[in-house]
Amino acid sequence: MASFPTTVAMLILGAMPSILPAQGRPALGQVESITEGLIDTAIAYEIGERCDGIDGKKLQGLAFLLSLRAEARRLGYSAREIDAFIDDDAEKDRLEAIARQRLRDMGAVEGEWETYCDVGRTEIAKASRIGRLLQD
Repeated sequence: MASFPTTVAMLILGAMPSILPAQGRPALGQVESITEGLIDTAIAYEIGERCDGIDGKKLQGLAFLLSLRAEARRLGYSAREIDAFIDDDAEKDRLEAIARQRLRDMGAVEGEWETYCDVGRTEIAKASRIGRLLQD
């Protein structure tokens, strides 16, 4: 009889065959270029939502997200695999937690929204990927 964690993992993986890696590729959530892009987008979005003086560049953000989808396709992931990754709530929670921690590490303090503005302005000045998704 399998141990509890193994049984749970098998049930989860069996219930979600479309997000399993195919042809020896890593799961899409392990592809750094994709996940880092999503994390940066989430950080920019959070700054735009929390800071009254900074807005997210919504069209650029959408274009960037579409470019991540195209990159996943170039890497050989099917539309079905990409959609399953996008719809995976656990993966969303994981990436959002990373984004929030990075925001804290950058100096953003929950409830002190001006600190989000400070982070945003720093990123805009650096012309980082996050900064390019924002406008002051």
